[in-house]
Amino acid sequence: MENPFWQNLREATRKLHGRSLVVVGVIWVALLALGAICAVSGTSLFSSEEEGAKVVPSNAATATAAPGGQLPIVQPTASLPGNGGIVLPTPTTAATDVSTSTLPPLPWGKFGYGIAIQGVIPVVGDYSYTMRQAKEQLGFDWVKQQLRWTDIHPDQAAPANWSLYDPVVESANAMGLKVMLSIVDAPHWTRSYIDADPLGAPPDDLALYATFLGEVVDRYKGRIHAIEVWNEQNLNREWDTAEGLNPERYVEMLRLAYQAIKSRDPNIIVISGALSPTGVTAPDPANPNRLLYMDDYSYLERMIAAGFLDYTDCVGAHHNGINMPPNVTWNEGYNDPTAKFRGPFDNPHHSWSFKSTIWDYYTLVQRAGYNKPLCLTEFGWATSEGWTEAPLGFEFAWDNTLAEQAQWTVEAFTLMRQWGFVHLAFLWNLDYAQKGGLGQTDPNAPYSLLNFDGSPRPAYEALGAMPKIY
Repeated sequence: MENPFWQNLREATRKLHGRSLVVVGVIWVALLALGAICAVSGTSLFSSEEEGAKVVPSNAATATAAPGGQLPIVQPTASLPGNGGIVLPTPTTAATDVSTSTLPPLPWGKFGYGIAIQGVIPVVGDYSYTMRQAKEQLGFDWVKQQLRWTDIHPDQAAPANWSLYDPVVESANAMGLKVMLSIVDAPHWTRSYIDADPLGAPPDDLALYATFLGEVVDRYKGRIHAIEVWNEQNLNREWDTAEGLNPERYVEMLRLAYQAIKSRDPNIIVISGALSPTGVTAPDPANPNRLLYMDDYSYLERMIAAGFLDYTDCVGAHHNGINMPPNVTWNEGYNDPTAKFRGPFDNPHHSWSFKSTIWDYYTLVQRAGYNKPLCLTEFGWATSEGWTEAPLGFEFAWDNTLAEQAQWTVEAFTLMRQWGFVHLAFLWNLDYAQKGGLGQTDPNAPYSLLNFDGSPRPAYEALGAMPKIY
């Protein structure tokens, strides 16, 4: 009988490659056209100092494999001392803590260096293996784990099952790591709308989600340190409801969630669900009044108008870097003549730029009269160097070398700390290539710091050597 984990994994991947990646193609065509208009007219939503806020989608960056059943034990090519005598990949230079930097301290606390992990899958049966990589090898102080509500309560009448996530929290705590949980995916028994291709969605009664978050906080009180309230809610893939995408309804869910969390543990950092960088809006072909995906800039503006900044400590954001370095804006004439994916260079548009996007989100928050920081719950640069295949819709990964992935990731962390308005930054990802089981066509694999066999990519070693300025 097939392991339920792999059944769920294949189902999640089928949905991703079926609907969402088709969406990516449509979005890219629209963005290319929009970019051409902007290039000719010189128009932008912001000045060159403020930059634009629409981004090309990092479509699969959150296509987390749905865990379930008995999890596989990953056999790495490297292990911890005591687990067979093999040693973890070690950075060429020891991680440095530059806590005495000349940068001023952040008003909301230490800058957080974080990474997304597939922590529910152990390595050689040892959950602490991944945590030791994050803490001892990379020198990071935060990990992100996506927690699926439906894993805990698949059936309404059944007792809660925390067996997937207890070891993650326990092993992270044992290593002195702070934990951010991104909590998604309402069980089907909470939803009346289940279409022919059921995807992630909130419950009909939003209070049920808040109640579940209360359960999470009660169970892990003092052991989790941040919660991201949903994920990419401007995509049908994550908000598959009868009415379609609805920023105001999300803000109501965020309000209830914020109250449930803070009433139990006021020290937990509440992060608003990061939007998928889509850049355009499109309706359901079968129902023009129902949106399948929505421009993140427009969605964020409606969230602001609905008052979401009163119910979050940190504004969630995503960007996947495409094939541009993190220190360039969309309109400064950067060009890579060797790039095969030409969107950012032939049709300049603020959506392609990591820097432009992050600055625009901050600008919108400031314009609303709030001094709330940003939390990058996913960012990174994909590379398929040395592979024979690449995931559909991620052609830009062919343009990025392993060396560029390493260089740009370190630069991005450095820039975010220098900018002074980012509180937490979670790189996407540590180990999805190693643990995903889908090979080179896995959309998450090009972003990974570890290869399929568990050996380190250059970015792993570069991040281990990167000074950590808090």
